[in-house]
Amino acid sequence: MKNRILKGLLLGSVLISMLACNTKKEEETPVVVDKEQVKKEIQAKEDEFAATYNAGEVKDIGYYAEDAISYYQNRKPLVGKTAIREFLTADLNENSNVISFKTNEVFVSNDGNQVVETGAFTLTDSSKVIINSGNYISLFEKRNGKYVCLRDMSASDLTN
Repeated sequence: MKNRILKGLLLGSVLISMLACNTKKEEETPVVVDKEQVKKEIQAKEDEFAATYNAGEVKDIGYYAEDAISYYQNRKPLVGKTAIREFLTADLNENSNVISFKTNEVFVSNDGNQVVETGAFTLTDSSKVIINSGNYISLFEKRNGKYVCLRDMSASDLTN
């Protein structure tokens, strides 16, 4: 009789343990990403970059992450925000060009934390003559609630 009671208690304990471990997990609410809003945020980052560059204030540029890598035309990759800033500063010292960017498409991760952007750029001289134009692709990641560029690459559409 004692064995039956012990077996019953043991069986009951095992069943209770199994049920406790098998509770249905709460379903996570899917993140709804507003692609048009993200596109506006990215275009605002591009506008801020252009305004900062055009004002000759690249030291204050908040566009790039500290660990960003930029692939500019006809040069080795610029690794890190400092290297990118030094390149942009040297470029500004050589000319008074004006740059503008237009975000064409954004491809947003399901959680909204990463964005791939494709866009177009135009570079004009001081007399507003187009001296370069082309396309670019950028990868952004949301850090501390704001998108920052991790990687970017551009290609000119002008032929020599």
